[in-house]
Amino acid sequence: MALYGASTEYVLHSLLWLVDHPEPVSSLDLAQMQGIPAAFMAKLLPRLEKAGLVIAAEGLRGGYQLARPAAQISVLDVVEATEGHKPLFNCQEIRGRCALFGRTPPEWAERGVCSIHAAMLRAEQAMRAELAQTTLADLALTVRNKAPATFAGEARDWFEERARTRKTGRVRQKKCATPP
Repeated sequence: MALYGASTEYVLHSLLWLVDHPEPVSSLDLAQMQGIPAAFMAKLLPRLEKAGLVIAAEGLRGGYQLARPAAQISVLDVVEATEGHKPLFNCQEIRGRCALFGRTPPEWAERGVCSIHAAMLRAEQAMRAELAQTTLADLALTVRNKAPATFAGEARDWFEERARTRKTGRVRQKKCATPP
């Protein structure tokens, strides 16, 4: 079972589209760009707004945009806004239940932090530290370095066309790949 699910992946990919797009982008357009459920995306973005990661603009050309520069939004910020704070491990204190102890475990068996729990806490701290130091700007740079030079312009044009046609009710269907 994954610690973080599809919600985190959807949100991170969506935010990458907003990094270099200064105009608001609708949740519908973000969902359609990536081939993900629009209703699911519409439920996720308000969580990011509440956490201060995006701001919403109302109206025909409304949508979402980053609330602050991408270099100031960590992956951990996004994960916690999307999923909440989830511990990596939930210790059940099994160490005190050994059949050899009878009804009451000896003092030494439960002294200090469980060694398994301690290892899991160290792993969680390392994971959280990595997510905290990686920003949306870092992820966007990786995508930019992978994609052809024309890709960012194609994406910007796609979103702008969607915003323009929203006024008239006509939307031209054009597929574009999700950023890697």
